Amino acid sequence: MKLTRTKADLYTFPEGFRELLDGADIYDSSSSESARVYYIDRDGGYFLKQAEKGTLAHEAKMHAYFCALGLASKMLAYTSEEKDWMLTVKTEGEDCIAQRYLDDPLRLCETVAAAARFLHAQPVNTEIPGTLEVWKQTAAEGYRTGRFHPRGHSEISAPDECYRILQEGMHMLREDTLIHGDLCLPNIILKDWKLTGFVDFDHAGIGDRHFDLYWFIWSLRYNLHTDSYREYFLDAYGREHVSEDVLRVIAAGESFG
Repeated sequence: MKLTRTKADLYTFPEGFRELLDGADIYDSSSSESARVYYIDRDGGYFLKQAEKGTLAHEAKMHAYFCALGLASKMLAYTSEEKDWMLTVKTEGEDCIAQRYLDDPLRLCETVAAAARFLHAQPVNTEIPGTLEVWKQTAAEGYRTGRFHPRGHSEISAPDECYRILQEGMHMLREDTLIHGDLCLPNIILKDWKLTGFVDFDHAGIGDRHFDLYWFIWSLRYNLHTDSYREYFLDAYGREHVSEDVLRVIAAGESFG
């Protein structure tokens, strides 16, 4: 997690958060252009996320749901006025791009595989929204507008080929498992190699387990600059639950994300 010390004008924040911010060291830990995330260094730490009105509603719901499962920190507040604001307690530990975890990739694969199996074994709650329809719409819109960034399969290099693979394989995707939806290394928090929780739940919901497998493999490659640990991770997760064909379809679809 990257933290940049920042000066914050208290009056730019909703009144209900100002007492917490007053006198605290505040850092910017944003990782995307669509949201601003502040780390408040007080009482063990808090994260305050700001985004456009209505855009944090799903994430707030899923954060609270994962918290109830013991897989996320406590959410203290969600408000939607001119902007959306979400306040959460810092999850104890470090994310998986901490050097101590990257230095032992085999143990990291085993640890995350166990965490993913535990997550995917949770009962499916019908009140939790599905993820596939939004994903399909995003891919279709990306193809239509020419948004194309090949990921995961170097041999798929043309948008028409990617979209054909996506269309022909869409029927293989299932909506039957609780998933994080963006299971990248920075979103997995460990303390002394034990899972303490996940963060960033804007893609979480009921979907296909292969989305989590795909994104962990992608993130492992991105951070370690090698694909050498892909097979080890899938073996640790359990090959009987893995379809290479489904991973290929997801890689094709994510090229338009």
